[in-house]
Amino acid sequence: MTAPGTIWRRLRRVSLTQWIVFSMVAGTLLGWFTPGFAVHLQILSTIFLRMIKELIAPLIFGMLVVGIAGHGDDLKRVGRLALRSIVYFEVVTTLALVVGLVCVNVIRPGEGVPIAAASASQGAALAATHVSADTVLVHVVPQSIAESAANNEVLQIVFFAVLFGVAVTKVRSGPKQTMLAFCESLSEVMFKFTGLVMAFAPFGIGGAIAYTVGKNGLGVLRGLGLLVGTLYIALIVFAAGVLWPVAALARVPIRRFIRAVKEPWLIAFSTASSEAALPLAMEEMERFGVPRRIVAFVLPTGYSFNLDGSTLYLAVASVFVAQAAGVHMGLGGQLLMMLTLMLTSKGVAGVPRAGLVILSGALTQFGLPLQGVAVIVGVDALMDMARTSINVVGNCLASAVMAKWEGEAELGASPAGVVSRGAGSGLAGGEA
Repeated sequence: MTAPGTIWRRLRRVSLTQWIVFSMVAGTLLGWFTPGFAVHLQILSTIFLRMIKELIAPLIFGMLVVGIAGHGDDLKRVGRLALRSIVYFEVVTTLALVVGLVCVNVIRPGEGVPIAAASASQGAALAATHVSADTVLVHVVPQSIAESAANNEVLQIVFFAVLFGVAVTKVRSGPKQTMLAFCESLSEVMFKFTGLVMAFAPFGIGGAIAYTVGKNGLGVLRGLGLLVGTLYIALIVFAAGVLWPVAALARVPIRRFIRAVKEPWLIAFSTASSEAALPLAMEEMERFGVPRRIVAFVLPTGYSFNLDGSTLYLAVASVFVAQAAGVHMGLGGQLLMMLTLMLTSKGVAGVPRAGLVILSGALTQFGLPLQGVAVIVGVDALMDMARTSINVVGNCLASAVMAKWEGEAELGASPAGVVSRGAGSGLAGGEA
């Protein structure tokens, strides 16, 4: 008979990735066979997401302040990174739109979908959430950092941390060193905090999957399976045809990169939440070799401005509605709609169901029926999982590319001072 100590040692050798995959399978089976019980497991997912959200603000703040003020960075250096990041974000999201347009026009998933039978009330409510350029710009600037932290407004936290870091560089050495020591200590503690929270990840992820399958059932794929399939195909094409070549051109070690992002990707896919994956993604990319100042700036900023998966989803969903409604849209009309979606989708990650909000506004602007939103809502959870996971992978790659562009990274090798998660702590993992 196996001793309890031996069983415990074997369990500790199971990686976090393996635990997550196991929990996803278990959650799917629970949701399928015991849907009444599975819907009550949402509490595990809710607890996990709340644990994640509580560490985002201090982690981003500590890392970004140290990144700006702690390594001799001047304003030109910060500005150069910001400009390069924005250029990269715009190029890659434009390519995501192109891939989405090509796939939805080739597969044509909207033909034959009875869109007229759906209710437009939900779409009208979402369309009423007006998003303009002025709204986005105002949303970037916090009126209270406490309120921004409480609401996990990532872009506002980044804005405050950048200004705070610049201010720290302008004070005399005594107070400056005190503040830097505090922020450095805060960052290290929050990384350990992240490791503790990740120990609960399999339970939270299993609960999320069980709830989703228990509530919607696997049969939800039957009616709109072609739409879901089109999105997944488009995302695979985007990953293979855009992200992979970008990584190769930037000389990012692809196998090591995949190992670094697999756990953040799994968490994003299973929870459909970029926030849930953000702390672990920041930790993994720093361990991958991306300098802390770049990780702390590019990942949170990309959370609002580099939503590759969400941008591609908007292209597929909007043209799907036009096809289902029997409205012919020429190439010029589709490109104009894509330009509108690309501009209005920036900086609104904090809006609940942001993708549906932006989609509803665009449908109204171009005279397409809002019933399309009601049709899409039925399978939106399944599509949200895929597009969110690509958002996370795209942002992780962006940080690696920026590190190469800045000439500051030896990717694939852990930087000094970054301890492998799980080493000596009893946490599963440490494989990346």
